[in-house]
Amino acid sequence: MEERYNTLQNQSFIDLCMYQYVYAQTGPLHFFGPHIRSHYLFHFVLSGCGTLVTVDDRGNDHTYHIHTGQGFLIFPGQVTTYTADEQHPWEYTWVEFNGLHVKEALMSAGLSIDNPVYRSSDPYYTDQMKESMLYMTQHAEETTFNLISHLYRFLDCLTRSSSSRTIPAANTMRSQYLGRAFTFIHQNFQNDITVSDIAEFCKIHRNYLGKIFREQLGTSPQEFLITYRMNKADRLLRTTRLSIKDIGNAVGYPDQLHFSRAFKNVYGLSPSQCRKREGVTK
Repeated sequence: MEERYNTLQNQSFIDLCMYQYVYAQTGPLHFFGPHIRSHYLFHFVLSGCGTLVTVDDRGNDHTYHIHTGQGFLIFPGQVTTYTADEQHPWEYTWVEFNGLHVKEALMSAGLSIDNPVYRSSDPYYTDQMKESMLYMTQHAEETTFNLISHLYRFLDCLTRSSSSRTIPAANTMRSQYLGRAFTFIHQNFQNDITVSDIAEFCKIHRNYLGKIFREQLGTSPQEFLITYRMNKADRLLRTTRLSIKDIGNAVGYPDQLHFSRAFKNVYGLSPSQCRKREGVTK
């Protein structure tokens, strides 16, 4: 089996984040699973064929036969096993990703737990998608921003070329509320804001705001705000020589101890440990 396995070092992106990107040429009947993933994985089959087996919430198996030019999507928390064909083992490339807008994009592509197989309706965009995926596996030494740009290109082409693509409805009120919440957080994360402040800006009750966040993002407004702030702090720690106290102030944490605790809860390291690991001097 031939495999090029790469992991993105900077995984602090919020809108769209990549974790792993891989090329593999498998042997006959090579399989992986049963396994549960923490993020989305999309496999595109370059040649050969194989089988995907998923397990639903009731414990029932669902089998999909996938061949050259098709792909399959694995969802977070889903039990899956996939196996290469005995006569024509597959060659594929796959990417593991997540982010705020991923769920919306995959819905637009018409991919779901009940419909995980990608089939192309536009050879041009399918080819562009394949090139973006292969580029990442062949240029692992490139900068994070370069690789993330190809991830955006991959997701755009996936959506454009999927045969099950759906035309998104006009902006619903929920998406408008979510957009207003993002705007308020982006403009005020450095200030002492609360979930009630965000809800007031959106002109809705905070409980309804919480429901929208949980449905669309799988998190609460408070958790999203903390993650957003810590993402900003992480970038400042990596790219500036500001003191940890100044960085805490810059992301809305005047209490340095409170900031350090919040940062460690998100990243598993204290701000000083993160900075030391990155080799940034004060």
